[in-house]
Amino acid sequence: MITMTKKPYTSENYFEVAMTSRQQLDYRILIASPTDEPPADGYTVIYALDGDALFPTLAEAVKLQTRKPKGYDPILVIGIGYPSKEPFDMERRCLDFTLPVSKEHLPPRPDGTPWPPNGKANEFLDFIEHELMPAIAKEWPINKKKQAIVGHSLGGLFTLYALCARPHLFSHLVAGSPSVWWADNAVLKVIDRCFDDWNGQHAINLLLTIGANELPDMLEGADLAAERLKRLSDQNIHTNYVKFDEEDHVSVLPCMLGRLPRFLDSNSRK
Repeated sequence: MITMTKKPYTSENYFEVAMTSRQQLDYRILIASPTDEPPADGYTVIYALDGDALFPTLAEAVKLQTRKPKGYDPILVIGIGYPSKEPFDMERRCLDFTLPVSKEHLPPRPDGTPWPPNGKANEFLDFIEHELMPAIAKEWPINKKKQAIVGHSLGGLFTLYALCARPHLFSHLVAGSPSVWWADNAVLKVIDRCFDDWNGQHAINLLLTIGANELPDMLEGADLAAERLKRLSDQNIHTNYVKFDEEDHVSVLPCMLGRLPRFLDSNSRK
């Protein structure tokens, strides 16, 4: 007979911190701290949106793939989550991840209800750049030239917008199954005009992913975004577009997240 003593399981180097932004919005910051000493130029950092959905899988993928002696350099993983602890908190992600547009450009919501408050991507970028990043840099030695952000669906939309709105902020960006359809493909118009004054002062590496079995409008949006972004290679913006066979909008997540340590390492010499 087996006697089962149930205890909560957690990793000793995983932490949770509560933060309230200057906009008076509450966040749960999930942290997977490397156990190895930092490289001479500091830790690489990955900021993961929808922390309760992406952080656990990403943190474990990083832990396994950075094991020495043959693993990649250590990576600090930061998940940005919400007090609800929902994997995808629709109210908050709709507010934080979407571009500011007028209401007439929003499509009808599938369930017929009004859209939640939205369009605060710039304020969320302010929180990441001016509040979260400095807080993390106070606690860990950070390689400020090697910081990444990863988002899925509306989070992928936000990642594309962040690339255009603040190209100085991240060296690596991962846009998984981006909701390009938001507001009549507004992000495509942003991509078309945002790099007019960009002189390629540092390399930007983008990993754009989607499941081959996703809805046609998702596939079309990713194709259109990839087409535009690949034209920017001569401006030091490097795009890798990956379609994962037989994966759908949710099953594609582990495939995408498992690519990140290699993506960060393979582009480190650009």
